[in-house]
Amino acid sequence: MVDNDIALKPKTRTKLKLDKPKLYKVILVNDDYTPREFVIVVLKVVFRMSEETGYRVMMTAHKLGSCVVVVCTKDIAETKAKEAIDLAKEMGFPLMFTTEPEE
Repeated sequence: MVDNDIALKPKTRTKLKLDKPKLYKVILVNDDYTPREFVIVVLKVVFRMSEETGYRVMMTAHKLGSCVVVVCTKDIAETKAKEAIDLAKEMGFPLMFTTEPEE
């Protein structure tokens, strides 16, 4: 009989590091045509804001020209912005939301 020396090595486990998804800002752009009340309704319906929070966001955009509404993943940001723009178009308003990467 032949003695075979078998060396057993433990298996190494590699842990995968998943990167967190990049975040994007949804930005409300002020315009002089869309009524303030309608902007608040859009913020409440699409972004699930309270009346008070919607008012503050709308006024910030009114005073500064634009305001960050929410920060979330790219897919959600683009979907929310499109949903808000489409709702405004249906009502005949030029309300604009944009998305850009968070830095």
